[in-house]
Amino acid sequence: MALSIDLGGRVALVTGVTDGIGVGIARKLAEAGCDVAGCGRRDAGSGQARRFVSIVEGFGRRAFYAETDVSEREGPRGFVDASVDALGRLDVVVSNAGRNVFEGVDGCDEAQWHACMELDLASHWRLGKAAYPTLRQGTDSVFVINSSNHAYSTLPGCFPYNVAKAGLIAMAQSMALEWGPDVRAVGLAPGFIDTPGGDRWFGTFDDPAGKRREVERAHPVGRIGTPDEIGGVCVFLASAYARFVSGTTILIDGGHAANMGW
Repeated sequence: MALSIDLGGRVALVTGVTDGIGVGIARKLAEAGCDVAGCGRRDAGSGQARRFVSIVEGFGRRAFYAETDVSEREGPRGFVDASVDALGRLDVVVSNAGRNVFEGVDGCDEAQWHACMELDLASHWRLGKAAYPTLRQGTDSVFVINSSNHAYSTLPGCFPYNVAKAGLIAMAQSMALEWGPDVRAVGLAPGFIDTPGGDRWFGTFDDPAGKRREVERAHPVGRIGTPDEIGGVCVFLASAYARFVSGTTILIDGGHAANMGW
């Protein structure tokens, strides 16, 4: 018999599902059998929100979407409560929402620092606290935090984003220690993923296609990653095969960290 992962009957919650990596995570969880609750800053009538619902329902699963700003202090709790009301339970939470805040040490001001820390660090903690009481009622429950390869090594000018993402490594450790054995906590650290945000970054160069080829060559696998590949790792972490995975952050960067050059 072929190895397979069936998450039928489980409910997943994913933040930031209207763009980028969140779309891939929601798609792969639904494909594996999860009902999926998703949120984003766009309203429920937007094309991006409707796309999320269509993706999940396309796999025959239930979908729930709520316009939510998780950087607001009550945003995560409100989204968790609404999701449980709509779908009945939570088994898998992927705290994915975030934004690149690349200002540099000297260029970053107080407002930019606090905005980054609220979204890219504190929102994950607040979502975890809101979701934990429901997650612990299930079995094999997992809380996944989307960090970044910037947590391990970064580039000039990427402060304070890298600081927030490094903090998420410690957050996953603390959650694993305090929530186990009821709930596992695992971090993901994606590298360069093919998203609209990446396309915008390539577009800042005189030769976007040439810059993309340069970045691809810096990866031992010869390319950058896809949102669905990050989603596939989330499916694995939600499965019985990952019951012994907790308190760690998994680097998913196509081998780039092994390359001393760029």
